[in-house]
Amino acid sequence: MSIDYKLIGSRMKAHRKAEHKTQEQLAEKLSVTVGYVSQLERGVTKISLDTLAEVCTILHCEMSDLITGASTGQETYLRQEFSEKYARLDGAQKKLVLDFMDLLIRQSHP
Repeated sequence: MSIDYKLIGSRMKAHRKAEHKTQEQLAEKLSVTVGYVSQLERGVTKISLDTLAEVCTILHCEMSDLITGASTGQETYLRQEFSEKYARLDGAQKKLVLDFMDLLIRQSHP
């Protein structure tokens, strides 16, 4: 399994914006350059676990938010990731996903 640093960076950017912080503000709190923050958000530079932990503290999120896009502590666990993937499907694939979900529901509630 390879690590998708571009996706981690994209999630980091989304959390930064949700916290109404600029790259400059994040860079200042991390004691790094704005260019470095930009590289992290674009996935150009690999983020270390220490820096990732610090980013999570600053942006008030969990590491799992940035790594997997889902937080086990959130009510919306996996909803965003599902929505993003579902949106990339064509009509027939979406119907298949809905049929599969109906099947799962019927099996768990006989």
